[in-house]
Parts: sequence; C-alpha cells; structure tokens
Amino acid sequence: MNCPFCRYEDSRVVDSRPSDEGTTIRRRRECTQCGSRFSTQETAVLSIIKRSGATEPFSREKVINGVRKACQNRPVSDDDLALLAQRVEESLRATGQAEIEAQEVGMAILSPLRELDEVAYLRYASVYRNFSSLEDFEGEIALLRAIPSEKNVEGKSQVTSPQLK
Repeated sequence: MNCPFCRYEDSRVVDSRPSDEGTTIRRRRECTQCGSRFSTQETAVLSIIKRSGATEPFSREKVINGVRKACQNRPVSDDDLALLAQRVEESLRATGQAEIEAQEVGMAILSPLRELDEVAYLRYASVYRNFSSLEDFEGEIALLRAIPSEKNVEGKSQVTSPQLK
C-alpha cells in the first residue's frame, strides 16, 4: 500500500475492524517512511462473467433495475428491492467463488423474488427463462401452486383460487 502523503511503498497496519455490517474491513495504517497515518477499506470483489465473456463487478443497483420492471404496479417498495438485492449478493458470496456467471445471478434472483411477490416472479421468470408459449406459463404456475413459497407457508400471504359457481 503506497502512502498517500509521501508515496512510499510500505506501511504497517495499526488497527483493523469490520465495517458496513462485516462486508468491508477498515484498516488504520502508518507509513514506515514518514510516519503519517491513513485509513483504507478492503472489500472482497465479486465479479460477474457476462455472456460475452467480459467481467464486471457485481452491482446491487443492476439487480434492482433488472427486477424493477417485473415489480411494476405491484405492492413492492424500494426497500423491498434493496433487501432482495442484498439477499442475492449474500447468496452469491456464500458460494465462495470470486467470479460468478451472469446466468447464476439470474437464478439467485428467482427464489427471493418469488418470496417477495409471486406475480413479479412470474413476470421475471417469463423473460429470464425465455417463455415462448402459454404452456410455459402454465407449467410455471403449476410449480408455484405445487411448491408453496416460504411466505405462504408462514401464513403471511395466501393465494386463493377463484371458485366457479
């Protein structure tokens, strides 16, 4: 680490502590040449490998923007979307991999989105999984009904089917 004051190439760590809910490490450093102290923050980089082969850093904002359209006109707040993006990032980091395929990011979005709003989930899945027919939608709806989401199991929300009379 170069000293920001004298540009000397060596410094020693005086203090380290986690910050930002444990996602970064804040280090207090001292230059071994001039004795000046400065702070640094370290964050583990999570890279996304796009279909083109290019890599870019993971962005919660991109997750939010990608899901926002599916949540249009649904009872989903910006805070809900921020929490969803956080859950997606946590699940990707839990894999222990530094580089993740973009396809896996999309898959990681599906489960928390389903728990958040099943209609938004269906919209997102239809684009993400490239539904091309009514049967694709029917199959996904059948899965939604067959395997209840955690939200439905806890009793917070219940999907009811219209009854014919």
